[in-house]
Amino acid sequence: MPPWSDIDTIMFDMDGTLLDLHFDNYFWQQLIPMCYSDKHGMSHAAAIEIVRCKSAERRGTLDWYCLDYWKQELELDIAGLKTNVKHKINVRPNVEELLQKLKLSEKRVLLVTNAHPSSLQIKMEHTGISHYFDQCISSHTLKLAKENHGFWESLQSLEKYAPKRTVLFDDSLPVLRQARREGIKHLFGIEKPDSKRPVVLMDEFEQIADFSQIMPS
Repeated sequence: MPPWSDIDTIMFDMDGTLLDLHFDNYFWQQLIPMCYSDKHGMSHAAAIEIVRCKSAERRGTLDWYCLDYWKQELELDIAGLKTNVKHKINVRPNVEELLQKLKLSEKRVLLVTNAHPSSLQIKMEHTGISHYFDQCISSHTLKLAKENHGFWESLQSLEKYAPKRTVLFDDSLPVLRQARREGIKHLFGIEKPDSKRPVVLMDEFEQIADFSQIMPS
């Protein structure tokens, strides 16, 4: 349980934390290779390998999350394809109940995501949860991914916060590690970012199995 009385700022990641990561895994690992195969006239297996290699090359950089980059690299309308399958986007269990309670508090509640602004817009419009947040921030605004050195310090230019009185919920181990390096005190991972895949265990951080576990009184 986060020590709510010692926390002024609450930061949530989006994909794999508030939203089921199954959508993104389906989109990038199944739909995109299928579309790439159709467009470029190659086997599905070859397309999967090409997309996987291209993705591995950019992992950990802002490009990895950038729809504009992938539109150019793959010659596909990435945002359009996301819009076409947005019905597959799902909010994780008990997320809205938690956000409702936090909205009634005097704490700052932020969405801080590596998602491209276009993806953020599609997902917020579909889920309708943006009104729970004081700010929805895409890391593209700061030209750094959340796991990059200096991101959390740079975030101060958009949202002043006290790291020792801040909690971050995120399913990414590199992101949590970087937030710890930059002084954020209260850090929680997510046990099962993708509802259709096994639990992902982290030794370094406490993990949330269900947000019903941490409802503030």
